[in-house]
Amino acid sequence: MGRYRYHVETVQPCLFLSRLHIFIHLLAVVSLCYYRISHLFHQPPTAPWILITIAELLLSALWFFNQAFRWHPVSRTTITDKLPREENLPGLDIFVCTLDPEKEPTVQVMDTVVSAIAMDYPSDKLAVYLSDDGGCPVTLYAMREAGEFAKEWVPFCRKYGVKLRCPKVFFSPMGEDEDLLRLQGFKPHRDLIKAKYEKMQKNIEKFGSDPNNLRIVTDRAPRIEIINEEPGLPLVVYVSRERRPSLPHKFKGGALNTLLRVSGFLSNAPYFLVVDCDMYCNDPTSAKQAMCFFLDPHTSKDTAFVQFPQMFHNLSKKDIYDSQTRTAFKTMWQGMDGLRGPGLSGSGNYLSRSALLFGSPNQKNDYLQEAQKYFGNSTGFVESLKVIRGQKTTKKSSSREETLREALAVCSCSYENNTKWGTEASVGFSYVILLESTGTGYILHTRGWRSVYLYPKTPCFLGCAPTDIKEGMIQLVKWLSELLLLGFSKYSPFTHGFLSMSIMHSFTYCFLTMSSLYAIFFILYGIVPQLCLLKGIPVFPKVTDPWFAVFAFVFVSTQIQHLVEVVSGEGSVAMWWDEQRIWILKSVTSIFAILEAMKKRLGLNKMKLALSNKAIDEEKMKKYKEGRFDFQGAAVFMAPMVLLLIINIVAFFGGIWRVLNVKDFQEMFGQLFLVTYVMVLSYPILHAIVTMKSKNG
Repeated sequence: MGRYRYHVETVQPCLFLSRLHIFIHLLAVVSLCYYRISHLFHQPPTAPWILITIAELLLSALWFFNQAFRWHPVSRTTITDKLPREENLPGLDIFVCTLDPEKEPTVQVMDTVVSAIAMDYPSDKLAVYLSDDGGCPVTLYAMREAGEFAKEWVPFCRKYGVKLRCPKVFFSPMGEDEDLLRLQGFKPHRDLIKAKYEKMQKNIEKFGSDPNNLRIVTDRAPRIEIINEEPGLPLVVYVSRERRPSLPHKFKGGALNTLLRVSGFLSNAPYFLVVDCDMYCNDPTSAKQAMCFFLDPHTSKDTAFVQFPQMFHNLSKKDIYDSQTRTAFKTMWQGMDGLRGPGLSGSGNYLSRSALLFGSPNQKNDYLQEAQKYFGNSTGFVESLKVIRGQKTTKKSSSREETLREALAVCSCSYENNTKWGTEASVGFSYVILLESTGTGYILHTRGWRSVYLYPKTPCFLGCAPTDIKEGMIQLVKWLSELLLLGFSKYSPFTHGFLSMSIMHSFTYCFLTMSSLYAIFFILYGIVPQLCLLKGIPVFPKVTDPWFAVFAFVFVSTQIQHLVEVVSGEGSVAMWWDEQRIWILKSVTSIFAILEAMKKRLGLNKMKLALSNKAIDEEKMKKYKEGRFDFQGAAVFMAPMVLLLIINIVAFFGGIWRVLNVKDFQEMFGQLFLVTYVMVLSYPILHAIVTMKSKNG
């Protein structure tokens, strides 16, 4: 256990047993690989044996990199009571990005904005920025409405100590608080605020009922509007950067870099929070929790960001699609935290402005001597950088109108030309891949920065997870294809990462960039043994052969490791089983991510952002809560899985018939077990596919 001034770091229990398991399992994996490769030299190689060997070598490599997440996992708790007094806390900016009001419902976005404005943080140190990358009339209108509502909402929350500061949640049955109801005058005041909130919602919905107000404007001038700067309330700003159809805009990364520049003029806080427009601030104390790392003298110098888990309010108990991504946020990120820190997840992260703008933790101030080369020709922005670095600034105080004119200039499409924004020097958010968060977090780690992962008992941010397979697969293909592109770029963790990071930390990024290759293993393992079973060709050792014990051990050892991780993380055996099912389904589907990455690499696909649909479909939500798979609209994604299931069904019945007739059970046991396992694991998926086909028929 490591105890610092404002936080405590705890190494997760049973670390020795976990490492012992890794070593024992590694010996078994090496033995298995030896068995496969040596067989190629002792007997004439056959196509099935070569293909299975390739699949198992690939799986072994992925398993090896994956163990880095389990090498030194840690957990953290904060001591916010010891933080400096509120007037001594540093400034904090909050960035919220939105694009399409039809996929990201405007009222939902405003709930996030209002929850951010109501953060438990000194108002004079807090600023909230909304980037409207669609330039939609309804978004600006809604921001004005939300700004007016916040003038009532924020004082109300402070007066009564409201903990749930997202108005939608507070006014739902979930927000009922008996302690608050006992307070004198609370109920009538609450009813008054609720009426104003409902009026805000109706006004936004009425304005958005006109299709013209929902349209995305792709050819527009920049716009910045101060929504609120009254004393006692946070600064609230609407930003819509310039967009021209013929010029690149770098998607969300470009929007965030624009907010970095604009906020440099208006608030210039040393730290900022990035939160997705559908992930409201559930715990208003998250900012102070993050400051426990930024302000701690032991970690402040080189901490680039504090990452909170992405959690969701609409998950069912069964969570058949594993939308909570337990493996990532319970196992992988905590494992990376014990090395040099987790990756950047795109939402729910507090970042140091210095880390994004000033190279390495030991960067000297002469970095600013060529400021225009790095940051652009805005002298006002360069002066704001000097303030962050603690240098003297020559900038004179200017009027709000003049400041806004300067801020508008850095919103132009051409401002980043001939600068280092997002490029090799990685000023701001990186444009290496479309996943601006992952690319940026990785680049920060290669430059010597560390990060911190905090998994508090109360979720600090809650969003809306996909509740059907189509949206989940679109998101998955986008993530995995971009990660694969990073793996084959000049910043690859296999080359650039090994030279600038610790070996174990590099392994974690190697696994992330290569995880789509599971598709090759599962497709080979889902076809070759099955076809060989029908033809009576063994690809596994005879059940009485000592080598069979090695295969059995690797399988059982893997299952036990997964089961222990699920149960120790407050999961259940049912969750362990469901996670296996969805992992195989997603792994097979990731073949589309490989194809997508190849097309992008060859220049056959135009770079585009696939935006997740955050609008709630009641019918799909009903199926999800009932634990029924919904493949409507996902026929293309399901095609590889359907093909594998057909092959396994034929192999299952044909293999049993063959074994009963030929009596070669011992030779074919491994393959019979494999197809049986696949059939049992895939039954709910098969049932959903048959149901979908019958309905379409």
